[in-house]
Amino acid sequence: MTAPSGHTASPGTTEPVVRLRQIHKSFGSNHVLKGVDLDVAQGQHIVIFGPSGSGKSTLLRVMNLLEKPQSGSVWFDGKEYGPGLDGEKLSKGRPRELRKQVGMVFQQFNLFPHLTALENVTLALRRVKSISKDEAEMAAATYLDRVGLLDKLGSYPSMLSGGQQQRVAIARALVMEPRVMLFDEPTSALDPELVGEVLYTMRALAETGMTMVVVTHEMGFAREVGDLNIFMDEGMIVEQGDAAIFSDAQEERTREFIRAIL
Repeated sequence: MTAPSGHTASPGTTEPVVRLRQIHKSFGSNHVLKGVDLDVAQGQHIVIFGPSGSGKSTLLRVMNLLEKPQSGSVWFDGKEYGPGLDGEKLSKGRPRELRKQVGMVFQQFNLFPHLTALENVTLALRRVKSISKDEAEMAAATYLDRVGLLDKLGSYPSMLSGGQQQRVAIARALVMEPRVMLFDEPTSALDPELVGEVLYTMRALAETGMTMVVVTHEMGFAREVGDLNIFMDEGMIVEQGDAAIFSDAQEERTREFIRAIL
């Protein structure tokens, strides 16, 4: 197993959008993340994969402080949001500021059942940005159209398929105009025949240049979209690389996992 290592920002960029350094996270005696480093460049599409319990989802949740690390640096846009590193003097940001810039889509759709698709998308927009109802509804309609659901504005979650509900959840995150989108196994709660429509929406989003970090077991999607594919196991980054990692992994643990799922 190689030591964890970060990814250098794309040529022409001076700083990553998100920089994680020496992230440690434990739940009781369970040491879930063990000194993870990761840089996310503007416009980059990162796919994280690995066995259950390897720390993938926890790493994603650390990026917008839904989980606070015990130690390490969570850097975004010139500010430190985590405990920080010894010797670094960075202005401290508040978690609420970070979450305005880093959107997240979860395994479960988490839609409010008593609200329509339009109302689900406008809710956070009105509460966080304090814009008028008309402005919020116009923005929500634009993003629902973008995910192919303009004809479902007045539909309640119970009237939508799982794939449609997840696309509403994607629109809800996008309407906040985040700089980074996080996806935590967004297709794992879907019936197999509904997975394709969500992956199609995510591919289309990637084509717009949105910065994305995706935890998934959909290796076809990873091969097609992932600029950087990261294999995690036991709380560490074991190996990372472009699509060649799926056919020419350097670490035996990576090869073993890929053989088991492909």
